[in-house]
Amino acid sequence: MKKRLLGKIISNKMQKTVVVRVERIREHPKYKKRYRLHKNYKAHVHEGEYQIGDKVVIEECRPISKEKRWRVIKKL
Repeated sequence: MKKRLLGKIISNKMQKTVVVRVERIREHPKYKKRYRLHKNYKAHVHEGEYQIGDKVVIEECRPISKEKRWRVIKKL
């Protein structure tokens, strides 16, 4: 089973590549305060128009380039 993540597109300026920001909420072990963490992933898009702000599902795949190891599956 391949990993799937839900995120928001923050850049679509490259050809066949979008940058997806994935946020997650973590709880501090001692103080129990919740805080947000985020990570940016470069994801491959085969075809279709994706705009900044679109929510998408990305899935891990074989390495496509130096930094691309994810593929956009669908837009929500």
